[in-house]
Amino acid sequence: MTFAIGLLLAAAGGSIGVILAEEEQAHDELPLKELRIFAEVFGRIKGEYVEPVDDKKLLKSAVRGMLSGLDPHSTYLDREEYRELQVGTSGEFGGLGIEVGMENGFIKVIAPIDDTPAQRAGIKTGDLIIRIDDKPVKGMSLNDAVNTMRGKPGTRITLTILREGVNRPFNLDLERDIIQVASIKSRTLEPGYGYVRISHFQSRTTEDLLSALNELEKANDGRLKGLVLDLRNNPGGVLNSAVGVSDAFLVGGIIVYTKGRGEDSELQFKAGPDDVLKGAPIVVLINGGSASASEIVAGALQDHKRAIIMGYPTFGKGSVQTIVPIDDATALKLTTARYYTPSGHSIQAHGIKPDIELVRGELSVTEKPSVAPLKEVDLHHHLDDKESAGKDPDGKDKATDDEAGKDGTVTEKQPLAAEDYALNEALNVLKGLNILGRHAEE
Repeated sequence: MTFAIGLLLAAAGGSIGVILAEEEQAHDELPLKELRIFAEVFGRIKGEYVEPVDDKKLLKSAVRGMLSGLDPHSTYLDREEYRELQVGTSGEFGGLGIEVGMENGFIKVIAPIDDTPAQRAGIKTGDLIIRIDDKPVKGMSLNDAVNTMRGKPGTRITLTILREGVNRPFNLDLERDIIQVASIKSRTLEPGYGYVRISHFQSRTTEDLLSALNELEKANDGRLKGLVLDLRNNPGGVLNSAVGVSDAFLVGGIIVYTKGRGEDSELQFKAGPDDVLKGAPIVVLINGGSASASEIVAGALQDHKRAIIMGYPTFGKGSVQTIVPIDDATALKLTTARYYTPSGHSIQAHGIKPDIELVRGELSVTEKPSVAPLKEVDLHHHLDDKESAGKDPDGKDKATDDEAGKDGTVTEKQPLAAEDYALNEALNVLKGLNILGRHAEE
């Protein structure tokens, strides 16, 4: 054992001596003391740990520790983790459907993914997972925790959650499922006003967005008056897709650029000359679960004054991770640069601040008063407006805002404001922008 460690030190010392001789003029010294400590620790573990430990396992653990000490996103990817990373960007994988990171040794939820076990169970952005199947996560690596949460579809798992505003931890019981992430959902909110939600940036997100916008325009007489782009709880994904989504709405200019130590990390992405909406107003919804690629899109549209950003400050993940293959089966995920918006604003740890910050809360709809307020039409001998008889003040049939049931009875639809307060506010802003636009043209 002593002989083996001696060889390690001798080899390290020999290499260091050569390097130091070459680097001496640059006054760059390698940490000889720390390398000796590493060798000493390695030897102590090999000789005195309670159970025999394989050399490969020790060295792999040392590599993982070296990377985890840098930042929450740099890591070593073994064969299985490398494969899962490649599968994850394609849009289908097994598990619970949450994007997570590390905070103070616990697993922090960045965002639950739409239509997944995590979202259906009520997991929220900012939740801390402190136990998995009653096993503490303190001391686990992020990769180990993620692997523990993944498993065969149909198997169950219990997460212990610590949530801000809740006095004590609580358990959530979930059933694992195949996670198929449909990155784009779209619908018409009101005639002329479209809604597109991007839940995750995948390799096909830009193509799916353009297809969804095309369908929305067809359903609205060939043109949209405005669009709500929903990036809430979108944890990010593929950089090129974020660039493509931004490019769809911009006419020239920088979308995002990166800065790092290496020349390869200095990148700049620019928009083409076409805006698919031809200048129609856009409101982008964001919140604390909007991270990384979501922040790139929001920052680009905000800096170019192409959209109004509404909601709450974003997560603030503005670092670039590069996948560096080590061999055919393993790789490093290494932070190599920071993202900057077109105006030079660093996203890292700052995030994107909305132009209009909403009050946190929900809107409840009150019941209609039993006695309606008095109006002109209720006064005795009021003058009739024969042209608008049977219609409301907007000229619509009175029953158009209601839905007829199978038995012919009319029931009121749930207002959008009660269903999604932030989305309703975004729609109101779009309507206001259209009114101002019409006045400017007159």
